[in-house]
Amino acid sequence: MPILVSIPTPLRGLTKNLDTVNGTGSTIEEILANLEKEYPGIGERLVDEEGRIRRFVNIYVNGEDVRFLQDKATPVKDNDEISIVPAIAGG
Repeated sequence: MPILVSIPTPLRGLTKNLDTVNGTGSTIEEILANLEKEYPGIGERLVDEEGRIRRFVNIYVNGEDVRFLQDKATPVKDNDEISIVPAIAGG
């Protein structure tokens, strides 16, 4: 079974309007790099110039925030579900 990556609405223009895509890799870092290869432009919206996950982007593996796991080094395996969730500012 593939690793499923849920794409938020603002980024679906880069994934041909797909809300879920298959991810490949054994870590979040590899998943993000492969998403950029498959869907050019998505990477710069998810990571900053130093390669860190942007502050306003939350990435979850099976419902767990990767920032509380191993960040980009968080391992992933078949059947995992990755959710990319842009932070919502409020006031």
